Amino acid sequence: MESRELMQKITQCMSDKKAVDLKVLEIGSLTTLADYFVICSGTSTPHMKAIADEIDDKLSEVGEHPLGREGANTAYWILLDYGSVIVHIFNAESREFYSIERLWSDATEIDVNDWID
Repeated sequence: MESRELMQKITQCMSDKKAVDLKVLEIGSLTTLADYFVICSGTSTPHMKAIADEIDDKLSEVGEHPLGREGANTAYWILLDYGSVIVHIFNAESREFYSIERLWSDATEIDVNDWID
């Protein structure tokens, strides 16, 4: 699956699980790390885990599996690494503290409203 299609599928999963403040940063021109960061917040630890599980479940159905998953046992940040797309699921306090959007302010923000329901 191409990185843009993967990113769109991930954002749709997040939207389906009512993720808060969903953002996509196109970082491919800035780093070889990945093409996209997909960032959202959850309202609670169970909500964050439900978002991550939804992404895992839906992508596994089409043969996409994360290269790594970190933070599933914490209550503040879950990271899913799909190679070309890196997913960050934060609680509100951690998102503000780590401020990924500020750190990657040179990245282009993609408007997800074009394809999410």
